[in-house]
Amino acid sequence: MYLWMKLLHVLAVVMFIGNIVTGVFWHRHAARTRNPRLLAHTMDGVIRSDRLFTMPGVIVIIATGVLAALAGGLPLLRTGWILWTIVLFAISGLVFMAFVAPLQRRLLALAQAGSAQGNFDYGAYARLARRWEFWGAVALLTPAAGLALMVLKPVL
Repeated sequence: MYLWMKLLHVLAVVMFIGNIVTGVFWHRHAARTRNPRLLAHTMDGVIRSDRLFTMPGVIVIIATGVLAALAGGLPLLRTGWILWTIVLFAISGLVFMAFVAPLQRRLLALAQAGSAQGNFDYGAYARLARRWEFWGAVALLTPAAGLALMVLKPVL
């Protein structure tokens, strides 16, 4: 059971991190056009992909991680690399909920309004997008550091 849970855990991590990275890629690709309609479409896709891939990925990561640790006889809070990965994953979730998701909704609304009204303030959009990318990097790098801890299993 341990190896199956570990496999599902790794697949969920790949889905989770991969979705974040591709969201940033597609947004940057769309931003080069400065087209509010395309930006709205892209940000809507990013938000949807979070619902379809990132959020379920979080659930599968947590469930399979706990089950793998239990099956492997690893105490969750007394195994340093597991504990610190949980902390990093929690930080990522808090950053996502407090900053990334609200900024995504604001970017979508700004692009939709610019498309509907025909006067898109790309400068304001770009400033907001930079904040989104900063907090998105925090939300990405914390679980990526956790991934490194999981693979390297340092004594902490």
